[in-house]
Amino acid sequence: MTQPQEPSAEVVMTQREEEREQRLFSFKTSQLIWLAFGLVEALIAMRIVLKLIGANSASLFATLIYDVSYIFLFPFEGLVGTPAAGGAVLELSSIIALMVYALLAWGIERIVRVLFYSPRW
Repeated sequence: MTQPQEPSAEVVMTQREEEREQRLFSFKTSQLIWLAFGLVEALIAMRIVLKLIGANSASLFATLIYDVSYIFLFPFEGLVGTPAAGGAVLELSSIIALMVYALLAWGIERIVRVLFYSPRW
């Protein structure tokens, strides 16, 4: 005589596998968000440091950093004054941009987690 199989065990496994995939997607998406915004933050931070030490703007590296970071900084251009002393420049708008992008990254990551994360029960 054969023993009856438990049909509910297969359904539970499928449901748990789906939840695992959803958690993995949420985790990977969060990592990508932090990576992307981390690169933007690092680029802006390098720009701030180069401006503070009065780096030669004719240098290829400085020009590259200034040009690429400008894409992310133009919305903040002229927001506040830019104090300068000698060759050193303190771009306060860049510091504000760092804070705004950090908050934006946090907000987007939280939205992804709320929409796609399903905790284990």
